[in-house]
This record gives sequence, C-alpha cells and structure tokens, in this order.
Amino acid sequence: MREYHVSVNGCDMAEGTKERPFRTISKAAEMAQAGDCVVVHEGTYREWVKPKHSGRSNISRITYEAAPGEKPVIKGSELVKDWVQVEGNVWKAVLPNSFFGEYNPYKEVLGGDWFISPADDSLHAGDVYMNGRSFYEAKSLEEVKNPVMRTEGVNPPWTKHGEPLLHPEESIYQWYAEVDQENTVIYANFQGKDPNMEMTEINVRKCCFYPDRTGRNYITVRGFEMAQAACPWTPPTADQPGLLGVNWSKGWIIENNIIHDAKCSGISIGKEASTGHNMCTRGHRKPGYQYQMEAVFRARQIGWSRETTGSHIIRNNIIYDCGQNGIVGHMGCVFSRIYQNHIYNIAVKHEFFGYEIAGIKLHAAIDVQIIQNKIHNCTLGTWLDWQAQGARVSRNLYYSNDRDLMVEVTHGPYIVDNNIFASAYNFDNAAQGGAYIHNLCCGTMRRIDVLDRSTPYHFQHTTEVAGTAVVYSGDDRICQNIFLGGDEDACNEEISYGTERYTGHPASMEEYIEKVTSFGNGDMEQFMQVKQPVYINGNAYLNGAGAFDREAKNFLSEKDPAVRVIEEEDGTYLEINVERGMLDMPEEIYTTEKLGMPRITEAPYDNPDGTSIVFDQDFTGRLRMESPLAGPLEGLKEGFNRILVWPGN
Repeated sequence: MREYHVSVNGCDMAEGTKERPFRTISKAAEMAQAGDCVVVHEGTYREWVKPKHSGRSNISRITYEAAPGEKPVIKGSELVKDWVQVEGNVWKAVLPNSFFGEYNPYKEVLGGDWFISPADDSLHAGDVYMNGRSFYEAKSLEEVKNPVMRTEGVNPPWTKHGEPLLHPEESIYQWYAEVDQENTVIYANFQGKDPNMEMTEINVRKCCFYPDRTGRNYITVRGFEMAQAACPWTPPTADQPGLLGVNWSKGWIIENNIIHDAKCSGISIGKEASTGHNMCTRGHRKPGYQYQMEAVFRARQIGWSRETTGSHIIRNNIIYDCGQNGIVGHMGCVFSRIYQNHIYNIAVKHEFFGYEIAGIKLHAAIDVQIIQNKIHNCTLGTWLDWQAQGARVSRNLYYSNDRDLMVEVTHGPYIVDNNIFASAYNFDNAAQGGAYIHNLCCGTMRRIDVLDRSTPYHFQHTTEVAGTAVVYSGDDRICQNIFLGGDEDACNEEISYGTERYTGHPASMEEYIEKVTSFGNGDMEQFMQVKQPVYINGNAYLNGAGAFDREAKNFLSEKDPAVRVIEEEDGTYLEINVERGMLDMPEEIYTTEKLGMPRITEAPYDNPDGTSIVFDQDFTGRLRMESPLAGPLEGLKEGFNRILVWPGN
C-alpha cells in the first residue's frame, strides 16, 4: 500500500509524499492503485477528479480522504476577477471558449427525456455565484438589466399555486450568456456590488469527482466538500453524471462529505450511456417508457448484476441546494445502502422542472436500503420509480417537503417502516405490494392504478427479469401506523387521510381468488374487474383520519395530537399529544412470515441476504414491547411527548 499526499502548495512533478505532495488530486488519481490511499490537505481544488484505476475488493480499495482535521474543497467552478461594468448593476466577463475546454456550460442546453420546462431551450448548465449564492439565468440581456419578480413559471403541479417562485431579493440576482465561435460573454446583475471585490465564481466543469470510464470499482471518498458543478439533467434513459458519482461501478463508499450546488444531481449511482441516451427527446420514435424498458434489457446484455454493479454505501453526508436530485440512480444503484444522510433544499429553486426530481430519486432500486436519513424542504423527499423490489425505507425523518415519498410502477415486495412523515402530503402510491408498518403519517396519501405501463419485476434478490406487469393498485400491507387527518379540501377520489380509500378491496387472498373465479374461465379481463386484496390492521386514526371499513382492530379519535417537528440548536424534536386509548390498543410484533408475499412477484418481505425481518425496533433503535405501540416510537406516554429525533443540526 502507498500513501499519496496532495496540497495546494504542492507540485505535480513531486513524489506525492507528505513532505513533497502533489498539487492536484487528479495527479494522485492517475497514480493510485488498489490498496493505495490519497490524503488531501486543506485548500480549494478546482478540478474534475477522474479516478483512473479500480480497487480490487472491499479490503483492497483505493481511498481518497481528507487529511485528519483538515477541510479540502473540490469545486467545479473558477473564480473570475475580470468583470467590466456595463451599466448600473450589470457587469460582464469575456472568456475565451478555450477556458472551458470540451464542455462549455453556457452553451450546453439543459434538457432531455422527461424534462418539462422551460421548453424553449433557454436554460443552460452554467451558473454564477457570488459569495456562494447561486444566481438565476435570464432569457435576455434586457432581463438582466431590468430584473422583475417572477410570479409564474415552472412550479410543479403539487406545489401551492398562486405563490411567487422567488423571493423579491432573490429574483434580481440574474445572469445571461452569449456564446460565439471564439468567446463566451457572461452578463450578471450584482445589485450594487463590485464582483471583482467579492468571491465571484462561474461553473466550468461538469463534475467534481466522477470517473470518465465505467467499472472503476471499490473506491472510497470521504471527508470532502464538493460544490458548483455544471452537471446535466439525469433521466433514467440517459447517461447520469453527478457532481460526485461512480459511473456504473461497484462497491464505492461515499461518506462524511458535504455536497452542494450541483446544477442537477449531487451524488450519482446511476446509468451509463451505452444503454441509451435521451433517445425519446432526440428522435421521438418511441415513448420514453419504451426506451426505459429497453435500457433494462440492454443493461442485462452488458452484465448488469450484483457481481458487476452497485452495492454502494452512501452515509453521513450532507447534501443540499441541488437543482434536480440529492442522490440519483437507475440500475447502477442496486443493492446499495443509503443511510444517516442529511438531505435538504433539493429542487426548491424552481428554475426548471421535470419528472425526475427528488432528494433521492432511484429507478430499479433492487434491495436498496434507505435508512435513518433526514430529508426536508425538498420538492419531493424520496421517489422510488420502477422495480423497487426488495427496497426498504426505514427510520427516516421527513418534513417540510412538498411530498415525502413516492413509489411508482413497482410490484413489491417493498417495505416502508418506522418513518416519520410530517409533511402535509406524505405518499404518492402508484405501486402495489408495499408493506407500510409503524409509520407516523401526518398528511395525505394518493393512490392510483397504472394500467397503461407494464414494468419489470425480478427473480428475488437478483437483476434477472422474471416478467412484467401493470399496477392494479392495492396488495398493500398497512399495519400499526398512526394516521392524522387534516384539510378535507385536499381530498378527492384518489387522495385521503388514512386508509379509507382502500374500502371496497377484498381483505384476504382467498376472497380475492373467489371473486376472480366467479367470472368463470378467462384471462386478463377477470383480473381487471377485481380489486386486489389489502391487509390493514392495528392502525391509529387521529384528528378524523379515515379507516378501511374491514379493519379488524384500530383506534379512532377526532382529537388533534398537535404533531410538530421543531429544529433547535441541539437537534430536531418531534412533539405529539397521545391519548390513553391509543396506548391501550393491543398489537403484535410483525415479521417477514406474517406479511406473506405480494401477488405478482410471490417473493417475501425479507432482508437482501434472504434472512427474515423482525420489526422489533422503533425509529430510535429502541426495542419494542411484546405488545408494541402503533407508530414509529415506543415509550410514548399519555399526554404531551417531546422526543429528540435527529441529534445536532
């Protein structure tokens, strides 16, 4: 094993020792091989690090880490100090195109499959920052000179209507670029400040730390701050580079980093280009759905499996102020663990919108474990789309999101347990075969079937495709949760508080089969006429939340428990008032065996290694009583409760 050192005072012609360090991390990345460690000392490194070599295994990695007690920063931006005042608050910088190399973010239009707005190619991958503050791109120089408050634009459909997209003080920090054959001219409104006297930066590089070749395996990245990369829109049918990412590799550990100000995606554990790259947008021959289905089979042809791809660990990172995702991935995310991350302010700038936005947005999250994360102030907290078979969302804290969790066109088994969902809109359930156990649900659930898209399911704990199916809706297990009621104006045929919209579903598989067979011998038409069974029991419904009419035992109350999530200096607290009746409701500890199997996949709700799950720990890790309480927290008492649910900030 060799240890290479990097310092802003070093030289790439040196030996890379502690006494004679390299100047760039990129130089060390050329040298480091399996078993080596790259130690990076304090300072700002403006480069795109592209690891050249792979580790060999979990015990023979290549490690990139911050020197103990030091804070190295990798930026995809460059400082610009040659601004010239044009008029008033508007300044310009003239840069030769060679300054950007092969990728000019001010020429690269932001867009691709499922990118919705703006639809006029007016948005680009570049950005301007003053003292760390991201500006907004204007559509013309005139708009930069005369900025106006925007009250309409690219708000997604689930945000509150009628509210301005931007605060007044934000709307005036704008930039606009013109690119010709020789130069890039950037205009920006600095609102009375001299950009040459401030820390003024512009995006230059697509990524900060991302291999330019696939298959760079078993790499550890820890202890860095990374920021300000011009990464592109990352749908599941395209190459998915992020500010930091693995590029279709296996076994990375990404830990203890601070990731922020990615134009689109912060951390990528996603797809590569050979299985398709924005083919719908480029050719319009087939819908994106069809290209995405093809991408799954193409990935299998190039060896997509547990042996070659995924199994990453993403832990203890702080991820914020990214335009599209905090963490993104399609297929390359399989068998990964994402835990103890703090993710916030994702896609809240609302400069653009598309259907690939969330704090965590994963497609084909087979056996992915999302555990003990704090996710708040995001347009959407977590979105598991297609093939979330074996995925588990457990012991996470969600609040102040436009929506907390969406699961789409997957067939189970997937597990959502012991979470706190404290936003006004908790679930978009466009899936089937989910197990929702011991959650606190303070908002609405939307349920829909999806009968126009047949999506894959897999042989258990593998990437091998077993078949495809549409989503009939239902086949869910919903047990021992706490549901709160709320604003009835937010409800409709699809949206409700609690489980009352499941009324009309059979309450057992036997009842379901009896109804199907009552139509005689047939095929698809029989199953289309019968709602799937649901298994709902032991839930508490507070503040008027509605219950499934066939639920055997539950607790119902009209009282408002006054749930609040409060951020304080020493941590984040949950407050809740608890009634005696809810504490006295007898229940049992659920296990894999008690949950049965989803109808379509016929696979158990178990761990990725095939062992059984016993749901005997609460949100905090506390062991449950033999007769556990509904909701994610044991040890609640009658009356007012205040619980620390996330230590520190």
